[in-house]
Amino acid sequence: MGIAEREQELEVLIRAKYPLIYILSWEERRIEAMLVRVAARLNQRLFAWTMTSGVLAVDTVRPVEVDPAARSALQVLEHIEHSREAALYLLKDFHPFLGASHIPPDPATVRKIRDLAQTLKESRKTILFLSPILRLPPELEKEITLVDFSLPTPEELEEALERVIRSARSQGGLHLQLSPQEREQILQAAQGLTVTEAENVFAKSLVIARKFDSTGGKPLIRPEIVIAEKKQLIRKSNVLEYYEAAEEMTNVGGMGELKAWLYKRRLAFTEQARAFGLPEPRGLLLLGVQGCGKSLLAKAVSTMWKLPLLRLDMGRVFGELVGASEENMRSALRLAEAVSPAVLWIDEIEKGLSGLASSGRSDAGTAARVFGSFLVWMQEKTAPVFVIATSNDISLLPPELLRKGRFDEIFFVDLPDFQERQEIFAIHLLKRRRRPQDFDLSYLARETEGFSGAEIEQVVIDGLYDAFEAGRDLEQEDLLHNIRKTVPLSQTMREQMTALRNWARTHARPASSDAAVRRILSTPGEEVG
Repeated sequence: MGIAEREQELEVLIRAKYPLIYILSWEERRIEAMLVRVAARLNQRLFAWTMTSGVLAVDTVRPVEVDPAARSALQVLEHIEHSREAALYLLKDFHPFLGASHIPPDPATVRKIRDLAQTLKESRKTILFLSPILRLPPELEKEITLVDFSLPTPEELEEALERVIRSARSQGGLHLQLSPQEREQILQAAQGLTVTEAENVFAKSLVIARKFDSTGGKPLIRPEIVIAEKKQLIRKSNVLEYYEAAEEMTNVGGMGELKAWLYKRRLAFTEQARAFGLPEPRGLLLLGVQGCGKSLLAKAVSTMWKLPLLRLDMGRVFGELVGASEENMRSALRLAEAVSPAVLWIDEIEKGLSGLASSGRSDAGTAARVFGSFLVWMQEKTAPVFVIATSNDISLLPPELLRKGRFDEIFFVDLPDFQERQEIFAIHLLKRRRRPQDFDLSYLARETEGFSGAEIEQVVIDGLYDAFEAGRDLEQEDLLHNIRKTVPLSQTMREQMTALRNWARTHARPASSDAAVRRILSTPGEEVG
């Protein structure tokens, strides 16, 4: 819905004499400017109320005091009741009087609003509640109409971008020319920000780009700076964490099939993909052996796709107060949609869903309701949020999570094969400033059959400690010594891994290349040459 459609929707409600309208928005200035235009077309006055200033006329050049004494909720409602003006009354931050999760609403205020509802229908007066927080007591749910202006439309963000560019041209003499692709990337990065936040970060990006522009080229508004600003939104959340896109896909060993799948979809969130008829990818479920790079891959996807990475901590979702867990989940999912396009990472999802089967007996059904709301969101979401969930134990996952439609694909991440182990050794040696060609990677790979990627990394780290203590550089023997000391998880958890591989044969797509595919389809525990 564009700017004109939103304004028209509000005007239609007022013309139809809807008495009570609740506008959900953070931006008072934007909503106030819209209502000034609507009131002018309807030939009505516009008054605003705050607890600190009372009633002001805001449809004039400067706000004029009308009733500064009407500062309480009941006083402003009585002012509206006795006023003879054909007017719109904008009540800012009225939500505390309508209650909260742990504070009941004021009964007198709720009753007064219900009394006014019928009176307003017979007059040319409309009450508009403006707040960034939605609070509706049950008594008023049928009386009040909700209009969500919480986030700006793409058109409004584009207008904000144009205002910043015009200002830069007029004040700083900058001649900014953005290509259609650059403009799309910037506006896509700004989704989820308010108009004020977007204008601020556009201006900040210009300042940074100009300050560090030593080549004399044109300063640009950079999408990565806009995306970084979204960290401020995430930091205010107790459930979501923002991860810097620091991992490259080159740091992930193996998983050739999965990497190819992801690379093919790297442009899936662009307008060109929409115009071509492609839907936005929904998500991946990564199952497999512990320490084989599932979490690392989730971080690398964020870098490949140039999207912010959000981690949903299921442990933080569950709160002590009644209804808090469900609200935490809804808030987290709304926030993920607000900063979209984004990658939402849920690590070891089975641990967050533990106890789901006994939820009705152990926690009055809280876990089941939270999981249910997450499943509905997964199925119905329209915002470009790509979900990556990882799991080590398939037996703990409810079957409804695995059915088609929740995720685009379910990949099984097995232990690395011979070639992949060589690649993983090379990655970790390079990461620690050692030349892989100085080591016999083929021999090391043969000696580490059954090792996970995490176990190979630890072999390299332990070898470095041994060499450091001996006062020399890392040698092949240091690595072999630590390989012999390591008992891999594939030996200590052989039965569980066999069961997981058996399940993966018919239920999941192998993440690795053909060599690993043959190994998965062979006898569990037996490597195919």
